Amino acid sequence: MNKNLYALITGASEGFGRALAIECARRKMNLILVALPETNLHPLADFIKFHHSVDVISIEKDLCKDESCIELFDEVNSSGLQVNMLFNNAGIGSTGLFEEGSISLFENQIKLNVLATTLITRLFLQMLKQNSPSYILNVGSLASYFSLPRKQVYGATKSFIYYFSKSLRKELKKDNVSVSVLCPGGMFTNKEVKLTIEANYFSRVSSMDPEEVVPAAIDGLLRKKAVIIPGMLNKCFLFMDAILPAFIKTALLNNTMKKINARGSLAFLPKRLTVSPVPQSTPKFIPSINS
Repeated sequence: MNKNLYALITGASEGFGRALAIECARRKMNLILVALPETNLHPLADFIKFHHSVDVISIEKDLCKDESCIELFDEVNSSGLQVNMLFNNAGIGSTGLFEEGSISLFENQIKLNVLATTLITRLFLQMLKQNSPSYILNVGSLASYFSLPRKQVYGATKSFIYYFSKSLRKELKKDNVSVSVLCPGGMFTNKEVKLTIEANYFSRVSSMDPEEVVPAAIDGLLRKKAVIIPGMLNKCFLFMDAILPAFIKTALLNNTMKKINARGSLAFLPKRLTVSPVPQSTPKFIPSINS
């Protein structure tokens, strides 16, 4: 453990971010944990410090706001903390028909998934260069490989993350800053996500617990892999997508959509997002948040 260097993790209070923080601490990395206010971030920091004897700084910020990203960097920089690992994990997921989602949801989703990742990376870039060898892990999704109904905005934001990461990787290679993108399938991060996963057979059998994904993510990052896809089934899905004829993939997708529409779902709404009301006879838009 280098006592002067820190790994910064956004969206650290629950789900994958929480598992990531604990695993990094187990590997003796000092931590700067960032999450929304009132998400039990400080108790998590105390737990990690007590059990793993590393330094942990917890910072509560709403990264949907541009000024919060700048405030985060200023706070870290003015405290003399040095970052050599950046985990851009904070994000908002959603499942639902486009016409059923609210404008405020889409706006916050794009701000957090796309803009916050971009701004934070840019703000900390010079520091990462100075502390090389350094690492950036952007959390994308297997959804970036597919055009999935009910995942239109979410999938689009993760496609941005995929392209952004691979392009930035080429730019920063000369600076000894390695950029990786993690593309997991479904993860059982909270009850909202679990509900949507269980509606789809393929998602159900391929989904993983965050604690299973984290070691593969960190190991891949330290090996400087460009793209990290955890789970053998997820790798198989990508292979099948490459070799199956288009009409078979369309038939499978249509069948899945019929099942989802027939089943319907309950809406779980995060505190700071609002969703426009829709008729009770139609499936509702389900947002999920990890920040």
